[in-house]
Amino acid sequence: MGIRRGRNVTKGLQAAHRLSGDRMPMAWPYVEAGHMPISWPYVEAGHMPIPAASGARQSPCGCSWRRIPANLSGLFTHRRCVLPNDPPMPPLFRRLRLLFHTLRYGARLVWLAAPEHHKLHWFVTLASRVHASPGGRAGVQRALPNLGPLASAFAEALARRPELATGTLHDAIDAVGHLETPLPPEEVEQALAAALGRPVPTLFASIDLTPARNGFAEQTHVARLAEAINGHRDIAIKLVRAAQVQEIADEAALLRWVARWMEKLSKNARRLRLRDLADAFTQDILRRFDLRAEAANLSQTAHHFADDKRLAIPAVIWELCTDRTLAMQHVESLPALDLAGLSARGVKLVPLAEHIIEVVTEQAFEHGFFHATLDARRVRVSIEPDTLGRIVLADFAVMSSLSTHEREFFVQGATALFDQDYGRLAHLHHEAGHVSSETRPEKLEAELRTRAEAHFAPQSHERSAGALFHHLLFAVRPFGGDVPPRLVAAQRTFEQAEMLANALHPGVDSWKIARSVLATLARREFDHRGWARHIAQELPHLAHLVPRIPQLAVRYLQHQHEAANARQQAQLVSDVLTEYRRTRVLLWACTICGGVLGAVAVLLTY
Repeated sequence: MGIRRGRNVTKGLQAAHRLSGDRMPMAWPYVEAGHMPISWPYVEAGHMPIPAASGARQSPCGCSWRRIPANLSGLFTHRRCVLPNDPPMPPLFRRLRLLFHTLRYGARLVWLAAPEHHKLHWFVTLASRVHASPGGRAGVQRALPNLGPLASAFAEALARRPELATGTLHDAIDAVGHLETPLPPEEVEQALAAALGRPVPTLFASIDLTPARNGFAEQTHVARLAEAINGHRDIAIKLVRAAQVQEIADEAALLRWVARWMEKLSKNARRLRLRDLADAFTQDILRRFDLRAEAANLSQTAHHFADDKRLAIPAVIWELCTDRTLAMQHVESLPALDLAGLSARGVKLVPLAEHIIEVVTEQAFEHGFFHATLDARRVRVSIEPDTLGRIVLADFAVMSSLSTHEREFFVQGATALFDQDYGRLAHLHHEAGHVSSETRPEKLEAELRTRAEAHFAPQSHERSAGALFHHLLFAVRPFGGDVPPRLVAAQRTFEQAEMLANALHPGVDSWKIARSVLATLARREFDHRGWARHIAQELPHLAHLVPRIPQLAVRYLQHQHEAANARQQAQLVSDVLTEYRRTRVLLWACTICGGVLGAVAVLLTY
């Protein structure tokens, strides 16, 4: 079988070589014939497309490339490049073209080249090696823009920051948010009027049609209301660009279509439940553009941190919130990393860095409601006189939550880890079900000790609490265990906050701050206030239960009495059956003995 497969691969490569030059019909999947110069996955970095300045042959549209040498020369062609302003194609046509070019590219040839019993592992290894190769990443970066805005965003982010490949797609999207073109001023006014249902001049005394902030498929404008609403006149209004959101939805629909067909054709795809994965991915992406949910998240966070002097959370203007707009109180602010601007306005960076770590830790592990994609672009600092130096969390589109049990595990586990009590942490992992019951606690304890002890060597201000929390969660992996993804998201959010705090003040002691906050949360759970809070949470249930206690007691006694009677009756029946069996045996014995005696008497008579 291996020889036959090798012959098939050889024949395929020979056919590709015979069809070299402009007559070669192969092209990258999902890319119109010759849209992009690309290479075979295992081609070295030097065989990838190169800049025009290096002397390579240039296409009429300005792109340049170098042909693949040896027997793969002419394997790919180039006709024209896709322009950024090309209109989106209909989803059905894109699906058909994807299938067509996948077949033309030689998917069957690649499949035959894989080992018979390890095909899935072979493809995973191939993908990992392409990612590890700089040339492979460059090729992916040049090929993916043809797949649409999502893939374009991911490709650009991957080219600049390869570590994003192991992060979330949200980071990849946000990494190229500045490349998205905002709507022209006349279209902004039309979009606002259509979303709000009223002409813009009747709502706003003034509005800046040039966006103050521009993001992925959304932009934010500063306006002044014609009439104050809830005491607020200066507002910031976020507007989603409906056309781009629709294009993203089309891309997601295409992804679901591909996943559905893969499940029909592949047992492994059905086992991995690719369709459910694609559906979850689609919901997660489109949730970024649900402005009503974002308004609710903003309001909920304001409720959690009411009267907190560390935060300035804008009030939501619900009257102007629609599916396409989000209106909130305008707070004059600067980006958190604008150190020169903050210093010029008298903002103290040291307490600001400490507050960022404190707030993020309390968000996740006290309230259980935190930013799932926190980074420096989502954190701003107020420069208004009344709220100078307070943190303004500007983006609430992607939030996550932790259950009570997840929060309790992390707080107690982190406290045990800070105290170097690895046995207790191993016990907590067992109780939470993160490892199987067959895992020996002493082995997990040894793994935790091996991973964590090195972090206690440096001075406190040189340690990284985020890196320590990583071991808290991932030490169960060698034993086939896993932790909930939301805990991983919370740990990653803390790492982002720690990085931002270090950028603001390199000497910030994030270890000491995190330990102090988590120790305070642990004390609140177990001191008299924690007990009182738990009792208060149970009182509504007790209010319904206490009046029923006499009735429940009577029912319990009746049940016990009936159970006792049933046991007595069962014992009586058992005794009767025993006596019946004894009597029957006795009767049979008497009958047999009488017969024997009668027979003996007859014999003696004769």
